Amino acid sequence: MSEAKTQVTDVPVEDFIATVEPPSKQDDARVLLHLFERVTGEKGRMWGDSIIGFGEYRTTYASGRDVHWMRSGFSPRKAKHSLYLMGRYCDEATGQRVDALLDKMGKHKTGASCVYVNKVADIDLDVLEEVVDICWDAMNRKYPD
Repeated sequence: MSEAKTQVTDVPVEDFIATVEPPSKQDDARVLLHLFERVTGEKGRMWGDSIIGFGEYRTTYASGRDVHWMRSGFSPRKAKHSLYLMGRYCDEATGQRVDALLDKMGKHKTGASCVYVNKVADIDLDVLEEVVDICWDAMNRKYPD
């Protein structure tokens, strides 16, 4: 089995954030960092060269592929921030609950595995905090170790 391309690194999160362009995205990244750290109780760690992750878990897919990945996280991208909310996919009830909240969160788009936000000012951070909390709890239920 080959290792996943994206692995935890020792790069300090703040060093990475300092390289994000434009500077307004750096400010947004710091807001997101503090929100995720507060909700998860975990310090952010770099996964690969552009993802800030919180916690981790291991699982084996039905295909037999072993996975080591973060429980939640985000990537401050130039165009849009990518929010990794894996708990949204743990079970149907959690997904529906999260999707209902996302409808109230503000301007965003959803993809196969991410929620995309252009800038923090476009969303209600209290709603995002609730979404992160629900997803975090779902991941902890599904992957307790």
